[in-house]
Amino acid sequence: MSGGLAALLDDIAAMAKLAAASVDDIGAAAGRASAKAAGVVVDDAAVTPRYVTGMTPARELPMIKKIAKGSMVNKLLFILPVALLLSQFVPWLLTPLLMLGGTYLSFEGAEKLWEKLSGHEGHKKPVPMKGADHEKAMTSSAIRTDFILSSEIMVIALNEVAEEPILNRALILIVVAIAITIGVYGVVALIVKMDDIGLRMTLNDSDFSKKLGNGLVKGMPKLLAVLSVVGVVAMLWVGGHILLVGIKDLGWPVLYDWVHHLEVAVGDATGPLGGFLAWLTNTFFSFVLGLVVGAIVVAIIHFLPFGKKKHEEDDEHPTLEAHAEGDTVVVRPASAKAEPATN
Repeated sequence: MSGGLAALLDDIAAMAKLAAASVDDIGAAAGRASAKAAGVVVDDAAVTPRYVTGMTPARELPMIKKIAKGSMVNKLLFILPVALLLSQFVPWLLTPLLMLGGTYLSFEGAEKLWEKLSGHEGHKKPVPMKGADHEKAMTSSAIRTDFILSSEIMVIALNEVAEEPILNRALILIVVAIAITIGVYGVVALIVKMDDIGLRMTLNDSDFSKKLGNGLVKGMPKLLAVLSVVGVVAMLWVGGHILLVGIKDLGWPVLYDWVHHLEVAVGDATGPLGGFLAWLTNTFFSFVLGLVVGAIVVAIIHFLPFGKKKHEEDDEHPTLEAHAEGDTVVVRPASAKAEPATN
């Protein structure tokens, strides 16, 4: 009897070790998969603060909480099941889907760059709504944008662990979804509340606290500007790299091989900095490819007849602004001036 109990305990111990090893493997795989999606994660963190800009401080964190909840629903209830089914039954479709997402990222990055260089940045119409309606509209818009970025994150992560059994794939993607959502929206919450934290610090008696608080308040716009640039670069780099690898996987390895050989040559020739400079070489050419592909899509959308027509139709409609006049809210074109009151 004691021998049987000892054997049972040995079996349980072996199973526990196996389970622990599996957890370690899943954690390591989730870490690798998350790292591969880092560029999209940076963009997600850079984009989201824009949606709460202009809101009252009391509504910023509740909005971020709603967006984070929507992001988690996007990843776990919609994207995860579809991605797993595709990887199980039509795995060959993952590469084209990744490339489609890479093209979209490249387009987004190139369009933001074009808007900056052409002076069209920020010409989008404000939402003529206030209060709860405005908050609901901005939250819904943020969740829709997150769905696209989350799809990219999950497909990139899935592609990294495509050889794992389906149960492991599911667990890895769940870990990735939870970790990235908490990480991204935790950082977003910190960024958004940075100026409020700084403002409170300026009220302390300590000179150091006041200086640090003033630095946080003044540094917030600069941080958002840096994040915006980093987000554009990350989109073009990640999008280009997805396309570079995808072209090779589809059977045209010439461009990938050329970049890889150049990457290896730079690494071998630069000694202690070889690893970093080799990575930088690959990143640079991925960025260039993303910029070229993105610019082509921007040109198609903005300059070919159907894209240009849509753009011109948007410009024909006046931007509306809401103005308070006494107890009434009046909506008029932004260029219109209020007529002076007459008796």
